[in-house]
Amino acid sequence: MPVSHLPIRAFQWDLARQVERFDWLLEQLPRYADWGYQELYLHLEDAVEYPGLPQVARRGAYSYRQLEQLVAAATRAGLGVVPIVNLLGHTQYLIKVPALRDLNELRAPDGSPLPNGQICPLHPRTLEIAESLLRDMRPFCTTGKVHVGLDESFHLGRHPLSRAEVARIGLPAHFANYVRRLHALNQRLGLRTGLWADMLYFLPEAIPLLPRDLIAYDWYYYPFRRHPKVEFHNFAERDLATPLQQHGIEYWGCPMNGSFRFEPMPVFGDRLANLRSWWRRCREVKAQGFLVTSWESNRLAQETTTLVDAAAASLWLERRALGDDAMLAAGVQRLWGSQPQPARQISRALLGSDRIAFTGYARWEINRRWNLAAGSPKVTDYRQELQWAKRTAGTAKSQGWPEALTAACAFRRYLGQRDVFVREQHASVQAMRRALAQKQSGRFGRLLRLMRRKTDDFAPCLSAGYRAAGVMWNRTRSRQGHSPNRHMLQHDRAQLRSLRQWLAAAQRNPARAWTANPLGGEWQLSYAVWNFAPAVQQVAVQQFHHGEWIILKACHTIEFSAAEAVRRSRLVRYHSVPVSAPQGATDPLQLRFVLRGVGPVKIGRVNLSNGAMTLTLSLDRAGWHRFGQDAPTHGVPDLTRTWQLALPCVDRSRLNAEA
Repeated sequence: MPVSHLPIRAFQWDLARQVERFDWLLEQLPRYADWGYQELYLHLEDAVEYPGLPQVARRGAYSYRQLEQLVAAATRAGLGVVPIVNLLGHTQYLIKVPALRDLNELRAPDGSPLPNGQICPLHPRTLEIAESLLRDMRPFCTTGKVHVGLDESFHLGRHPLSRAEVARIGLPAHFANYVRRLHALNQRLGLRTGLWADMLYFLPEAIPLLPRDLIAYDWYYYPFRRHPKVEFHNFAERDLATPLQQHGIEYWGCPMNGSFRFEPMPVFGDRLANLRSWWRRCREVKAQGFLVTSWESNRLAQETTTLVDAAAASLWLERRALGDDAMLAAGVQRLWGSQPQPARQISRALLGSDRIAFTGYARWEINRRWNLAAGSPKVTDYRQELQWAKRTAGTAKSQGWPEALTAACAFRRYLGQRDVFVREQHASVQAMRRALAQKQSGRFGRLLRLMRRKTDDFAPCLSAGYRAAGVMWNRTRSRQGHSPNRHMLQHDRAQLRSLRQWLAAAQRNPARAWTANPLGGEWQLSYAVWNFAPAVQQVAVQQFHHGEWIILKACHTIEFSAAEAVRRSRLVRYHSVPVSAPQGATDPLQLRFVLRGVGPVKIGRVNLSNGAMTLTLSLDRAGWHRFGQDAPTHGVPDLTRTWQLALPCVDRSRLNAEA
């Protein structure tokens, strides 16, 4: 393709999740311009002051004056600016304001607005609020464009006003009508309207009803061969470029540069492959633009996402296609000025770290509570990951890697140390209980002393992890800001303190070993989830207690991995959750699984154990019980659907047999 047909190159900062230090942002702008980027997209939500709605900005938000300075600096660097003003999905930043809560699409049975949700397109004040926000952002739209979001708006059509219109004209027309109203508002302000394209996967009938001079930003964050895919539709391929361009709507492709939720650093191989997929597609379909998005980077060093942006520049700066290794090494050189050989060494090590990627909701359960720790039942798997993390962290420190990468590797080492510590200690608790049941007091004492020693040994690891998290945060962010990693580590520290207290109590009175502790409950339910047809599911465990079903654990199946962005998967995740015996003398233990969301799963290998005794709760002879419904092939997914799978009841007498 001729060079003149290259798409506009753009990058995005997600400032809604954390406020980056202002001086750091200013320093990056000339660098991005040197790398060949042409536009900057600012995802803001409540991270900036809106003079027309001063109550929206959160504490620590950028002032209006600062935003003026940022946009002026971008203009001097040759970068156009496009603010992103979410005006449908992801509008909690508005609904949180008591005076704006009535905008909510979601209502309680009495008709009052719920505290969470998204704004209603037909609320009498919606366009008034939208106009106020857009007028405030208009001076910063130096490209003549504004992005209004509209992505992941799955509550669409649930307000009484919305339901009435949907019943009359259908959901696609309901969505298109709102887009047309926003478009008309932006036209009066002299702006073009951009929106995320994902709702058009679910509502393709809306495309012919849309204004012709819109800009649609198509996003998908895994590599693909021909067309991007739709996760809610079990990763079915979809082509939006053709119908959008035929209708006169400008088409952009959008990869992603960073992490998903709780990942401590990007999975670099996945990110580079995603970039190449979109670059190839944008050139093939003659897309107008290529936007490298960034989301929720508050749990990693911001410079690691900047590294991916720097590596992405190879797509248009290099005259030949580069593989992962060379592409990432070029990014290291651009960002930190490293010589070619050290840059190549860093690149190879970072790509090698992908094999121990800390990704997926099942892995992240340990961040919530240690007694939910999930994953392979083999501790050896976590020991192998830890060895790799230790080697990478040691190499980073000894070779003088950039501080952001060294800290990120040190933090990943901590996560590996925690994985091994929690699972080894849980196994020791189970062994202590078996020793008690078998009246082996000597073995019980040895195990308890070993646990106390390992607990003492883990404390310095936690301190090192805390220091690494501090460096990751403080390099680009205010020290007064809220670091979610350090908050998680404070929770880990509290659990460690609680574990020490429990061990001391068990030493004074061995019978305390049967009680719940930070590593597990009186009983622990373990089970495996086979997400054989990936979509967007959540599997919950509930216990019947005092006449109602109580959620013990609920975990999404999403893996955020290119290897699992497929229609059929072999990945099995192991889960664990503490369970208490029913309080009534004759009450049985009643448990059930509840599946929510889109797509089926299989449940198997269900066991209930207190360490001394293990009960196998068979579901059927096949070993794996399938429940749920196949993901839809079209339309807006119904995220409210649920399916229930009851486990066999367990008599109280069986629970008391050993304890």
